[in-house]
Amino acid sequence: MRTHVRGLLTRPTLLTLIFAAASVQAALPAQVADTPVPSLAPMVKKVSPSVVNIGVRGTVKRSPNPLLDDPSLRRFFDLPPGGGDQQERQPQFRSAGSGVVVDGKAGLIITNSHVIENATDITVTTQDNHNFKAEVVGSDSGSDVAVLKLKNPTPLPAITLGDSSNIEVGDFVVAIGNPFGLQHTVTSGIVSGLGRSLGNPDGYEDFIQTDASINPGNSGGALVNLKGELVGINSAILSQTGGSIGIGFAIPVNMVKGVMEQILKFGEVKRGLLGVNIYTLTPDLAQAVGAPPDLQGALIAQVQPGSAADKAGIKINDIVTTVNGKPVHSNAELRNAIGLLRVGDKVEIGLVRDGKPRKVTALIGESAETETAAADIHQGLEGAALVDAPDAGGVTVRDVEPGSPAAQAPLRPNDLIVRANRSPVTSLKDLRAAAQGANSLVLTVRRGNNTILVPMPAR
Repeated sequence: MRTHVRGLLTRPTLLTLIFAAASVQAALPAQVADTPVPSLAPMVKKVSPSVVNIGVRGTVKRSPNPLLDDPSLRRFFDLPPGGGDQQERQPQFRSAGSGVVVDGKAGLIITNSHVIENATDITVTTQDNHNFKAEVVGSDSGSDVAVLKLKNPTPLPAITLGDSSNIEVGDFVVAIGNPFGLQHTVTSGIVSGLGRSLGNPDGYEDFIQTDASINPGNSGGALVNLKGELVGINSAILSQTGGSIGIGFAIPVNMVKGVMEQILKFGEVKRGLLGVNIYTLTPDLAQAVGAPPDLQGALIAQVQPGSAADKAGIKINDIVTTVNGKPVHSNAELRNAIGLLRVGDKVEIGLVRDGKPRKVTALIGESAETETAAADIHQGLEGAALVDAPDAGGVTVRDVEPGSPAAQAPLRPNDLIVRANRSPVTSLKDLRAAAQGANSLVLTVRRGNNTILVPMPAR
């Protein structure tokens, strides 16, 4: 279970959070007039066999410590000779989460990407305590969705997929999963909010917020409506304690469907690319560009030459208001809508230009190489988020994960990579070409007003 503690959550006291959670916790009344409220038990009995426990064993990936490769230091610390102790570098772990059967005959199960991250062995346990080995069909960290397949499928009851576009704030929902190892726990609540984002710049987030209790172990489990239809996959909570305070998040099932279809077809998600830089249109921005103050959408700040947007005739200062007829209220909504389309799809974009509504059709292009893990370019870049910066003439380090090989190099956010070894770098494609086959990699980096050399650890 992903637990988020940043932002507004860090400001109130824990007592305030407990009171707030208690005030929003949904509870069904005992009766309406003289009629008892129907029990949820029949629906739960129908749905529960489709929710499974996922046990994971794996290895924590750590970058090699170059000091352990020094023979004299190994003798000094009484370590065995060789290239380092792999068990020290890569400790084993065990964890557990939940999953949902979506195709009983084929043995297909949906869960969270973070549940099976670094897994070497996956065991699926059903409600009646039957165990099955499973393998990963594909995993998408951007949406936090993964698809598993039982190695020896036995027909299992599959859940009915609902339509998350029909849910509204105030609808009752039920969360089913395995929190803290407690098998098939059921909690109820309401939909507290829609279209939530936790601020992950690399994620595709459109969460359903719910006050149905979600705790560690619920990740990958089912959020269902009162008909027993799957409307979301439980994914994250906001908490200062690690337990539920009534603020949980689920991935809408419509997003899950799109990701699953691509994983089953391609083994991965091939994200669409429009080729624009965008901002959420705020009242201040609307005033600055001469748009109505109540207009909502995404403001086009830059159009990449030759991109899908450029070919469709989209221009700077255009305000995108719809994608395929569905309203767009923010830059995050536009990014999600485009990023979850397939490469080659045609998309109708509604926009406002000079106060007049227009419609254009774009042919979605393939995602930029920024979607590729930096570690795939060179292991010393692991932990860095890199992005093409054509205007600056290089590759920008957008973010660096603390403690990662890239941080130890050290690379810093906003560094601009302009050379790799002796080769100029103007794009991620150039960086990949320069790093290919190179054991050592020395980057020329512009940092503020200075130009420095950053040696990356050898492979």
